[in-house]
Amino acid sequence: MSASPMRVMIVDDEAPARARLKDLLADCASEIPLEVVGEAANARSALDILAAAPADLILLDIRMPEMDGIELAQHLQKLSKPPAIVFTTAYDAYAIRAFEVHAVDYLLKPIRSGRLLEALKRVASMRAPSVEALREMSSKPPAFLSAHERGRIHLIPLEDVIYLKAELKYVTVRTAEREYLIEDALARLEQEYAERFVRVHRNCLVARDAIRGFERGASEGEAQWFALLKGVDEKIALSRRQHHLVRELGKA
Repeated sequence: MSASPMRVMIVDDEAPARARLKDLLADCASEIPLEVVGEAANARSALDILAAAPADLILLDIRMPEMDGIELAQHLQKLSKPPAIVFTTAYDAYAIRAFEVHAVDYLLKPIRSGRLLEALKRVASMRAPSVEALREMSSKPPAFLSAHERGRIHLIPLEDVIYLKAELKYVTVRTAEREYLIEDALARLEQEYAERFVRVHRNCLVARDAIRGFERGASEGEAQWFALLKGVDEKIALSRRQHHLVRELGKA
């Protein structure tokens, strides 16, 4: 019984680049059985296609609008079976050394059929790049958080997040529309997004822009300050050591 063909997805914001890769893959198909299961011009489209047509390998461009390839690769690691990733890039030598240090495979544009064939032959033995390595390779924090639900990756724009609350090993991400659960550490998120969020309690970070004021109240018989939030009716209690925020943010 013959092995199933390798399922390949192409993600690149430039149509000519996608067309060239399809032509090169067709040339390689005589040596390695493969099929192109989809092509996408951006990260959101790629995630939509993957939800319906899983891939074994993604040929992933680095520079794309809204979300670059390195950030998309981080979100893909939340899938139960992440695809192998080969980046396609026109980066300079310094950036390429970063790929090599982290053992992440890449194809340098303009891509040659022989080099692509080499990468395809290595797919079976490839390890998915670690999230830690991808974070080190990125020049900026991700613009999105992501939640894995029912086999699908949901992107959550940072600008939509009202608060982040630690719940055991999960973090609840609250937007005006709904809540999401992600596996992450609140301390790491606080460090990565220090300019956007402020800690109001040991288990809660609130977006600075989402605070519309503060209100004096009581909790368990003791005087308490609460943060009033935009977009939701919830009030978030401030821990005693964070009462200084009432004065510093100047919205009381």
